[in-house]
Amino acid sequence: MNIAHDVLAVFCAADGRYGNLLGVVRDGRVCPDEASRRALARDLGFSETVFVDDPERGAVDIHTPTVRLPFAGHPVVGAAWLLDLEVVNPPAGEVWVRHDGEFTWITARPEWAPPRTLRQYASAAEVEALDVPPPGDWVYAWAWEDEAAGRVRARAFPGRGDGIDEDEATGAAALLLSARLNRALNITQGRGSQLLTAPGPDGFIELGGRVREIRR
Repeated sequence: MNIAHDVLAVFCAADGRYGNLLGVVRDGRVCPDEASRRALARDLGFSETVFVDDPERGAVDIHTPTVRLPFAGHPVVGAAWLLDLEVVNPPAGEVWVRHDGEFTWITARPEWAPPRTLRQYASAAEVEALDVPPPGDWVYAWAWEDEAAGRVRARAFPGRGDGIDEDEATGAAALLLSARLNRALNITQGRGSQLLTAPGPDGFIELGGRVREIRR
């Protein structure tokens, strides 16, 4: 499908490598309905594609190749960075944004995240050695690298059978894990992506990471 879009890498490592690829359609009117948005998301093949319906309000619509999501971390962080937004409005609710040097931070509620199975392993090496499981549960595999420092090693397996066998960086799952552990985390996920979290007041969690543009 020949539709104008930006491609970002979200939650990059300090050297700019890795990050989860994201498609951003700045003018959501070019894909006016759910079917056309799903078709483009499937064509692009990223774990998520975000459609901007109102850049002034930060209204966005998020699609995987197979489902529409009320909230997802890396699309919201990526759209906030690309459009220099202070507020993003996915269907789940209002998300506040702050830009702090190389990091873009959002504040969101973990219950907005779709259900995830958070599965703890004994060591980072066990997480790194995992094979992709068969389709089924959406599994976030994690282990402490340094519990005292809040450093986590993680991998994510969506289990949808839609061609996305492993998610390189998963903001929603990071929110859920930070809420469960009730502490700030420095997560290395996938090949080397970095996600930061920090619990805030009233059950909100901050989620931050670096973003870079791949192409437009």
